[in-house]
Amino acid sequence: QVQLVESGGGLVQAGDSLRLSCAASGRTFNLYLMGWFRQAPGKERESVASITRIGANTYYADSVKGRFTVSRDSAKNTVYLQMNSLKPEDTAVYYCAAGRYAAAVPQYDYWGQGTQVTVSS
Repeated sequence: QVQLVESGGGLVQAGDSLRLSCAASGRTFNLYLMGWFRQAPGKERESVASITRIGANTYYADSVKGRFTVSRDSAKNTVYLQMNSLKPEDTAVYYCAAGRYAAAVPQYDYWGQGTQVTVSS
């Protein structure tokens, strides 16, 4: 069982930066693929970024490439999402999730409660 708690959301202006954190409980943090997702009002949840168990590989949605960076600190059981050059269209509730690959497909078993990010123009 893994519990995830996100923090770091807030209200910022376009062009600003935010860093989201996701603290994981338990001793098995290093076993999990970690992902960041977001859901804007009236839209489906979308994958934003992910990072493999030892941080060797990362994935980014095209919409955030070059602006967002995902990282993890195993000593702190925490995964981060550094968001730079924020745009109004980045406004959403951001969730972190812990999972694994099943037949090369990422599957997420545990989810945090979400943190709101609002970017004003």
